Amino acid sequence: MESIKRFGVIGVGHLGQHHARVYTELLDARLVGVADNDPERARSIGAHLGVPAYGSLEELIDRQAPDAVSIVVPTSLHYEIAKRAMEAGLHVLIEKPVTTRPEEAEDLLRLAAEKDLVLQVGHIERFNSAIRYISQTAHKPIYLESKRIGPFSPRINDVGVVLDLMIHDIDIILSLVPSPIARIAAAGACVSTEHEDIADAQITFENGVVAHILVSRVSEKKLRQLEIMERQRQITVNYETQTVQINRCVSSSDGQMEILESPIFPKNEPLKLELAHFVSCVRDRRQPLVGIRDGKRALEVAIEVLRQIHDGPAASGERATA
Repeated sequence: MESIKRFGVIGVGHLGQHHARVYTELLDARLVGVADNDPERARSIGAHLGVPAYGSLEELIDRQAPDAVSIVVPTSLHYEIAKRAMEAGLHVLIEKPVTTRPEEAEDLLRLAAEKDLVLQVGHIERFNSAIRYISQTAHKPIYLESKRIGPFSPRINDVGVVLDLMIHDIDIILSLVPSPIARIAAAGACVSTEHEDIADAQITFENGVVAHILVSRVSEKKLRQLEIMERQRQITVNYETQTVQINRCVSSSDGQMEILESPIFPKNEPLKLELAHFVSCVRDRRQPLVGIRDGKRALEVAIEVLRQIHDGPAASGERATA
């Protein structure tokens, strides 16, 4: 089996350009081309990276025959382009949120199984070094609180904060709490756009764990933090600095003593770790860390949060999902 696989990137906007860059930095991958419906943008990124640029997925496939592609286009186009790529036999990494509807994600899952293709969802925070560390060390959380807030950016205008930001935190929390969801309660508001710019959700799991998520893109302060409360300690994760702080109390002859730990672990660019994982999955034909089922479950929770924000709680007050 050829060790170096051929990759393309569909959509080279703000995030897609970095997908293309990272592929050129990975030893087991070869970037063979980029495509974008903005020809000037495609040519600019292609010229910068020394690869051909095309106006469509089909043109890239016809001219370069990639083994796999990253799909980094607006959310509304995820399903259509991913399906076309997979029908052509390509392995796919599709940026979050995986699709706009769970049924579309289910259809992509079926197609990947039929064609024996790797289908990874781009939940990049799973590859944050701090999250990778706590996923191995966090034990039986009781309560989780996530805050992802910052100033407004006009760059994202096709979705609100739930599908743009909160879905990261939903995915992380679902990965840390091994229990079905019992209830979801959510609220939000439109401030600067026609979509929700602030959202607040509480997820209660059947095992009694409670998670609270706050996201905002109209805050002066920037903060991306996750706190995990366990019976014996409290863990704080800073997504931006990729650091972890652990507070715990121990009993001594003098009474209670607080111990503060700052674990040291290797750090790397999350996108590079994510794409390196995708490359290895394509090479070895194995299932990715974040597959379509994870993406679908996070999307289902996000859709229920959106429903409550825009339509109000269900008649019973709350609705369980996932």
